[in-house]
Parts: sequence; structure tokens; C-alpha cells
Amino acid sequence: MYYIIYLSASVKWFSETELKGILAVSNINNRRNNVTGLLLYSEGNFIQLLEGEENVVQQTFQQISGDQRHKGITHIGSGTLTERNFPEWAMGFKSIDAASLATFEGYVNPANKNLTGNESGHISTNLLKAFIRTARMAPDSGSASPAGS
Repeated sequence: MYYIIYLSASVKWFSETELKGILAVSNINNRRNNVTGLLLYSEGNFIQLLEGEENVVQQTFQQISGDQRHKGITHIGSGTLTERNFPEWAMGFKSIDAASLATFEGYVNPANKNLTGNESGHISTNLLKAFIRTARMAPDSGSASPAGS
């Protein structure tokens, strides 16, 4: 099992309807290719984790990298996994604003230049898991929820 985590900036701020459209296409493609993961969107920025067979994940990442709806793709990490982090989600999704994100336990400010300097190499995965645990406890605010949950 293989994973890639990256950050990018959208070329414009997306509406919830546009984000749900991206999610719908991602779900179809990822189910077909047996890719799972999570996509987070906050104020024009994305962080995404993709996991699955290495060649499929790399091909998916190459397709995503060519998508003109975002720019500034920053590879955070990649490597092997013993098991999937998000096996039930063809593409989990959450949209959140920066003020809410900063309240999560384990939050790491992306402006910190040492964000990717963690020796374990898995700070991004831990951050995503902390986000999901907290998001599952939060009352429904009417925003899009992770697929398959």
C-alpha cells in the first residue's frame, strides 16, 4: 500500500456546490481505481491524502497535478503503508475555515517552516486523523461530510 499527501491552492475560491462536484467525480474515479483518501478544503487551499497501489496512486496524483483548478502543488510526503488510513472512503471530504481548524488538537500552523521537518515523516497523516476524529464529534453544521460515513 502506498500514499501521497500534497497541498495546493485553488485558482479561485470554490462554492460548496463546486466542491461537491469535485467530490462526486473523485468518488467515481477512486472507486474504479481502488484509491481511498481524504480531501480537505479551507479558504482556497487543499490538502489531500491518496492511498492505494503505488502505480495507481502516482497516476492519480499526476492527473490531479495537471488539473488547472489549482496551482502551487506542494508534495508533503509519500511512502508505504501497512494498511489504509481511510479504507471506507473513496474520497472523504470536509470544508473548514481557518479559525475552526486552529482549534483542533494537534493543529500545526502551515506557516511554520518546520511543518514537513518531522522526523517520523508522518505528521500529515497524524494531522488528518486528528482532524477526522474531531470532525466526527462536531455537530452537523450542514457542510459536506466525508463520503461513506
